[in-house]
Amino acid sequence: MSTIKSAREIQAIFEGSRRISHPLMVALIAPTPEGRGPEGRVVFVAGRKIGPAVKRNRAKRVMREAYRRLAGDWAGYDVALVARPGVGEASPEQLDRALADIAKRGGLAR
Repeated sequence: MSTIKSAREIQAIFEGSRRISHPLMVALIAPTPEGRGPEGRVVFVAGRKIGPAVKRNRAKRVMREAYRRLAGDWAGYDVALVARPGVGEASPEQLDRALADIAKRGGLAR
């Protein structure tokens, strides 16, 4: 898994991507820029609406684990997974279903 760390690249995903919504998270999906290679990249985002830093960090952590369990190899796409309230309290099974649903609807699942 390769993560996106540059604020400029994250902003580009937020501006030029398609959105797939789920009650637990939102996925912003954009093609990987030219010259970056075929490997897909991902970023986990939790805004202040989620709560204090402890809750935001937990939300990102559980989304990261769901991504690992799904074995998301989303070659050719940059994906931003944005937490919604309740994602930190969701069960692993709910998170797995949510991410699988997003991947299927977004054309990421094979």
